[in-house]
Amino acid sequence: MSAATVLVSTLPPRRRSWTLVVGLVLSLAVVAVALVSLVWLPFDPSDTSGTRLETPSGTHWLGTDRLGRDLATQLMIGARIALAVGLGSVAVGAVVGITVGLVAAFAAAWLDDTISAALDVVIAFPVLLLAMLIVAAQGASLGSVILAIGLAMSAVVARLTRVLTKRVLGEQFVTAARTSGTRWPGIVARHILPNIWPTLSVNLALQFGVAVLAEASLSYLGLGAPPPNASWGRLLQEAQGTVVTAPVGAIAPGLALVVLVLGVNFVADGLRDVADPSRRRSR
Repeated sequence: MSAATVLVSTLPPRRRSWTLVVGLVLSLAVVAVALVSLVWLPFDPSDTSGTRLETPSGTHWLGTDRLGRDLATQLMIGARIALAVGLGSVAVGAVVGITVGLVAAFAAAWLDDTISAALDVVIAFPVLLLAMLIVAAQGASLGSVILAIGLAMSAVVARLTRVLTKRVLGEQFVTAARTSGTRWPGIVARHILPNIWPTLSVNLALQFGVAVLAEASLSYLGLGAPPPNASWGRLLQEAQGTVVTAPVGAIAPGLALVVLVLGVNFVADGLRDVADPSRRRSR
């Protein structure tokens, strides 16, 4: 029995979402490839002994690139990088965004307005553009890419956290907790975060897909993690000159990107269905 089936079977029948199942299957397939790459690879990543632009065969499952490297090996390493960037960026965006959002929700009116205006300005800039500016200042590396994308997406998380927190602060149970003498840290831990987390988790799942695409775009432009990191975006950039003679080199990383991003988006949509069953029934 697959992990996706086990997870869905624990949900009440009316809350099961096949969108969530499909998303988990696609996402877990990429996770499995990334985990396998940690302990086994078909070839050494720097091995250039293969024939240049070799077609798929029993030895090289997806063929080789223009340097003679095994494409399947490069693709497996790319899965590891995509997941690392996605998870790392979401972690940075969540920590920074939730913190700023909570501060704005609890702050005085003038400070709340100032933070909100600053967030609107940041959100007006595309995530990729902000990430490019940060990477250009920090230098191209895997760590700087994760930091750049995470900081760029934190403004969206902050604004959503602020809105959700203000909504919860108006509830009677929060008023009762304040009346009983509960301090603000306790209110945040016991009442605010548990009530806003379901909606935030859906948004963070969507941000994961945004982060993966942003990293691929940065690598395609030469601003991502430098070689020998085999990012899917860099594989696409290297294959653009041979897309006619060796199309697998471009199709494979592009398809891998589609599978991961589509899977994560399906998971986000499925989580939304689980949190709000009436939404799924109304379709």
